[in-house]
Amino acid sequence: MSDEQATGVPHIFGRQLKRLRTWAGMGRAELGSRTGYSESTIASFEQGRRIPSREFIARADAVLGGRGVLLEMVEELERAQYPAFFRDAAKLEKEAVEWHVYDARVVNGLLQTEDYARAVFTMARPLLDEETVEQRVAARLARQDFFSRKPLPITSFVIEESVLRGRLGGRAVTRGQLEQILLVGQLRNVAIQVMPTDREEHAALTGPFTLIETTKGRRIAYVEAYKHSRLFTDRGTVRELEEKYSLLRAQALTPSESLAFVEKLLGET
Repeated sequence: MSDEQATGVPHIFGRQLKRLRTWAGMGRAELGSRTGYSESTIASFEQGRRIPSREFIARADAVLGGRGVLLEMVEELERAQYPAFFRDAAKLEKEAVEWHVYDARVVNGLLQTEDYARAVFTMARPLLDEETVEQRVAARLARQDFFSRKPLPITSFVIEESVLRGRLGGRAVTRGQLEQILLVGQLRNVAIQVMPTDREEHAALTGPFTLIETTKGRRIAYVEAYKHSRLFTDRGTVRELEEKYSLLRAQALTPSESLAFVEKLLGET
């Protein structure tokens, strides 16, 4: 658990949870039993070492007679699940009507399987403790309800062939990840395209980025770098990246060609 998490929102929530539990004259074991969690998990919540789910918060608030005190912290706790550099983008993700991504290093988080996500976080340096790894895996998977939101967000991905040919986490993890890409790629609101390594033209050699359009019509670009990220809202920069993305999509395999390519890779894996 990072220092920021230990002293921030999770820690404040933990103190509030303990205070309400104490006022209710309830032990950790009883609260755990009434909310469906173990005593040790309740301890982790109270100590700010683990971030609770929205479901737990709602149950605990009701069981302890919190009158909404705990529920008021749901959104801030959800934001705290993510690394600091991604939190602003995570908020925009919830408001997006369009989300377009170019990936050149790993499979995008919205497409990752549980095993692939765990491999990504386990390999992070400096090392993350096990609780933080599991917390971030859970947060990443929870993001994937994005695809079934209403109205359906229009979503596209351009993925480098080298990313798909990688063996991150081993053969079984790779197979599962390729199967997941095939599954998501069949959704009506999703287009997945592969950028082959043998292309002689490439519009985005500067690296990955994401283009976002919100429900209010704002167009934003998100660019991530080591320990930092940046959201661009000025029309000039966003337009440049939109042009790059349009060229990328023209240079890549079509969505149907891309799914056939992924299926071929799956057969070879």
